[in-house]
Amino acid sequence: MTTISASMVKELRDKTGAGMMDCKAALTETNGDMEKAIDWLRKKGLSKAAKKAGRVAAEGLVGVTATGKAAAIVEVNSETDFVARNEQFQDMVRKIAALASKAKGDVAKLLAMPFPDSKDTVETYVKELVATIGENMTVRRTAQLEVADGVIADYVHNKVTDGLGKIGVLVALEGKGDKAALSAFGRQLAMHIAAASPAALTADELDPALIERERAVYTEQAKASGKPAEIVAKMVEGRLRKEFYQQVVLLQQTFVGAGGDGKATVEQMLKGVEKSAGAPVKIAKFVRYALGEGIEKKEDDFAAEVAAAAGQH
Repeated sequence: MTTISASMVKELRDKTGAGMMDCKAALTETNGDMEKAIDWLRKKGLSKAAKKAGRVAAEGLVGVTATGKAAAIVEVNSETDFVARNEQFQDMVRKIAALASKAKGDVAKLLAMPFPDSKDTVETYVKELVATIGENMTVRRTAQLEVADGVIADYVHNKVTDGLGKIGVLVALEGKGDKAALSAFGRQLAMHIAAASPAALTADELDPALIERERAVYTEQAKASGKPAEIVAKMVEGRLRKEFYQQVVLLQQTFVGAGGDGKATVEQMLKGVEKSAGAPVKIAKFVRYALGEGIEKKEDDFAAEVAAAAGQH
């Protein structure tokens, strides 16, 4: 049986906001499986932090570059935020982002490209900077969007300098209408995506495993009503449509950008843009990178490190 440590209980509490004893019980019931413990708490109605669960911070920068009808995004990780504030590191990320459009979302291709003003490839240049700075760095992921007719909007949140920050968003709008109107809305939509963190453009594009996980939670909660199975099934599907999809599907989310009234969905806002642009508009695709999303980051005991460095026991 897995030993439930205090640090595990603390991690679960930080992710869910549930009480310490409830967190310990959840971990005990799930044999220390963090994700299953989160679901256990949610099924008991003890956690409301589903959207935050599993998001563990890591350091580095997200870089974005956009040129008219094409744009690219890249995430480069470092071990500490101190290095992320280093001008040499920032310059490296900026130049890698500038190359990323040609890689078209292929990290291996990006790493094999010649690094600007250098005889090295991107991969070799990164390794040499690791040796210079003394901290591990990785080019983690990249994506590229382009449109034949329309605009690509971009937005960087928690910006440290132009094109570099903690969250990066690209959104492709297709349409033959007024490009100024498309660009203005695209910028607001990119800011909405940064804030609302949609999981997919439409319900059909959602990960089936994600839907099944929510369905299991809703089913467990609905069973407590004591109603017949067929009624429970209808209750669950209703909650998926009215609650879950409205939270994670971009077109169904309530628009939080400028120009919204706090009630209109993104899809409804899109209809308004079609009028001002003078032609149909389609959200073709979007990409949202949050720095360190999904990366397990080791928590070091700083006091122990200092004591060890000083030769104390």
